[in-house]
Amino acid sequence: METSNKDLLLKKGEDAARTSTMVLVALSFAKGIVGFTSGSVALLADAMHSFSDIFASIAIWLGLKFSQKKPSERFPYGLYKVETLALLTVSIIIIVSGVEIFLDSLGRFKARYIVSSPHIAVAVAGVSVLTSFFLSHYRIKVGESIGSQALIGEGKHSRMDAFSSMMVTLGVAFNYMEIYWVEAAVGLIISLLVLKLGLQMGKDAILVLLDICLRPEQMRRVKEIVEGVAGVEAVHGIKIRRAGPFIFGEAHLEVDEGLTVEKAHEISQKVEEKVKEQIKEMDSFVTHIEPSKRKRYLLAVPVFEDKGLESQVYSHFGSSPYYMLIDMDGGEAKSWRVVENPGAKLDRRRGVEAARLLLENKVNVLVAMKLGEGPFHALRDGMIKICRLSKVMTVKEIIRELREGKLNLMDAPSKLEHADRADTP
Repeated sequence: METSNKDLLLKKGEDAARTSTMVLVALSFAKGIVGFTSGSVALLADAMHSFSDIFASIAIWLGLKFSQKKPSERFPYGLYKVETLALLTVSIIIIVSGVEIFLDSLGRFKARYIVSSPHIAVAVAGVSVLTSFFLSHYRIKVGESIGSQALIGEGKHSRMDAFSSMMVTLGVAFNYMEIYWVEAAVGLIISLLVLKLGLQMGKDAILVLLDICLRPEQMRRVKEIVEGVAGVEAVHGIKIRRAGPFIFGEAHLEVDEGLTVEKAHEISQKVEEKVKEQIKEMDSFVTHIEPSKRKRYLLAVPVFEDKGLESQVYSHFGSSPYYMLIDMDGGEAKSWRVVENPGAKLDRRRGVEAARLLLENKVNVLVAMKLGEGPFHALRDGMIKICRLSKVMTVKEIIRELREGKLNLMDAPSKLEHADRADTP
């Protein structure tokens, strides 16, 4: 994700938080004035609740604004966690609001509050319901688009505010009918829901600050993506952590020990590109390259005919009638099968077609005597390790030579005779 894109996302979140703050200021003043003049304690309490939401919205606004500051020497990872601190602040405000609503609701069981202007109070409460639902949808939508947990949390809180205002409307209506206990009962239910939301948000914020992985499925997704990159033989040590709306990750990659530094670096870059392409919130993904520790692999040997492990190697790769594919584990052949070479009957590009066959069968190691330029580069690009054979021998002898480390890597195509040119494009 480019820096400009990150700034754009954070600016979008900041704009959403600023707009929400302005709407909340207008709404809380309207409810406060009507609540005070009409004598509606429920509406006045709801106004105080909305007023506390203003501070929460300001906290998110400032958090997203600070998150846009560039990384510095003192803050090399940026200030993305300010957004998480804002989420923690919001959770505390919500919990305090929940406690206040709970205590206020208990008090209403013991006293009667008569609303002098119920129609106006109900109208303002109705406007509050619609506004809160709009803010909820707006905040959650923007929060999900930029990965801001604080905005998503505030969106859920706004949804709770909408239900709160609906209950206020219901309470005022029952108050008008002189059924006073309904308002108190509704307030208790709302307070418990608000407390539950605040505690969950606070827990999430603290866990993010402690670098916990809140979504284990993301680690599994990262593993799938990395293992799908050609050249990666194994992956372990995957770690991901959230910082505000973004994710930072790292992993240890195992690649063939015979790869050049340039090739290993190329694989590392491909891994980073794939992960960041498929997980949009990923800000940085660091890889550590290690030589492969894999003991199990699929070996391919061109053979003239199928005689099991007594089959003899065929000297020319592209025109070989068959290939024996051997499942190797710890230097021992566990099982094998023979596949026909569809390119053997072609006049041209025999080697390239044969290389495609081995790539489709996910071969890891090839042993060959002669290999043209076309198949050599196709196999190398497909991360197949190519071992050079200097003389004709059986598959059993080849396996022994491999186990004893006597076969060298083929680092360049063979110089083919005229009759073998069909191996090349």
